[in-house]
Amino acid sequence: MASESLSLYESDAIQKGYSLIAGVDEAGRGPLAGPVVASAVVFSSPPEDLVLKDSKALTPGKRESLLLAINREALTIGVGIVWPSLVDEINIHNASLLAMERAVNALNPVPHLLLIDGLFTIRSTIKQTPIVKGDTLSISIAAASIVAKTTRDHIMDAYNKIYPEYRFAKNKGYGTKDHRTELRRLGRSPIHRASFKSI
Repeated sequence: MASESLSLYESDAIQKGYSLIAGVDEAGRGPLAGPVVASAVVFSSPPEDLVLKDSKALTPGKRESLLLAINREALTIGVGIVWPSLVDEINIHNASLLAMERAVNALNPVPHLLLIDGLFTIRSTIKQTPIVKGDTLSISIAAASIVAKTTRDHIMDAYNKIYPEYRFAKNKGYGTKDHRTELRRLGRSPIHRASFKSI
């Protein structure tokens, strides 16, 4: 059963007359390489048989299993991607907001309310509610967290085949000890974020 506390934001919004509610979250703010990926997920109603939590608290196998369930139960899912070159151009904060904006714009039908993880809203005419630690408080945001994280992981797995020396399949672009060692030895790849001071 979906925990009652994880559906409170959705239930409250439904009582206020919002019938289509999108949870929005992003993955990839911290890595040294790769894109920022966001997702927006709309359920027809809060699913009662889907146990979700913040993607970071799940194993990769569990995330993949839940991704299949989310794809099956969601009314619509949007994904937005901002690639490293644009991250360097507009900075990681703006890139994260842009990725979420793109994810929302990919939704069909258009939701009536956005529940957004974090402190900030995005450029949209849709009413928005930012929720700090929303991926632990909203089932729709938790679902978006899982979609964004698994989508980004798949992208980094693909990059690993192009740049195997950086071990992106293992580190997903994050600044692990091995990743930093290879950066010092080889320098940046085309998907590293040149604007990050630690590179």
